[in-house]
Amino acid sequence: MKIFDLSQPIFNACPGWPSYEITDITYETTLGNEGYTSERININSHTGTHLDAPFHFYVDGQTIDEIPIDKFIGRGVVVDLSKDIKPCQPIGPKELDPFLGIIQADDIILINTGWCKKRSVGPVYYHEWPYLTGEGGELLKDRRVKGVGIDGLSLGGWAEGTGRPVHEALLGNGIWIAEEMFFPDEFLAYSTCTVSAVPLRLQGFGGSPTRAYAVVED
Repeated sequence: MKIFDLSQPIFNACPGWPSYEITDITYETTLGNEGYTSERININSHTGTHLDAPFHFYVDGQTIDEIPIDKFIGRGVVVDLSKDIKPCQPIGPKELDPFLGIIQADDIILINTGWCKKRSVGPVYYHEWPYLTGEGGELLKDRRVKGVGIDGLSLGGWAEGTGRPVHEALLGNGIWIAEEMFFPDEFLAYSTCTVSAVPLRLQGFGGSPTRAYAVVED
């Protein structure tokens, strides 16, 4: 058995959605002064490897704490598109078609574009990631998956009109979204795995950071 960390680190001034306040992490106490160390975090809940709940887009949708915890654990299917993907490329039914044969109901879909390796505070990572289209989201919705993750800043695109469709297709049907995931090279040798992407129990939130990981049988 092997375990792979699928999470990006969170740190002071780490990359995040361009319109959000920059993550601020400070020491509230230190070992040298108070005899113990503790930290204070000022962070948007949709920063780093994080989840979107239906409430993120729908006022009457489930909040992150209302989703049963078992919904965040399950069989994962690796959709590795990194070899031929281009900046800002839409990912639709055509790109997903080679993987449809192994996708089952209640699977968690993990879309690798290679963007996790470009993580930085700069225009490529902030504006040019490939994204899942509304049509791609509808296809996965029809397959009755329970979660979809990607390694870019968002499952939808940066350009006007490319962000909402896939969020509405999935969140509008109770399917959670994971963004800014990290996919190690060794992990991409596997087509399926067991995934855990459990959120913090943040009451009334539309999203939460997660320490996502995958377990594979070697």
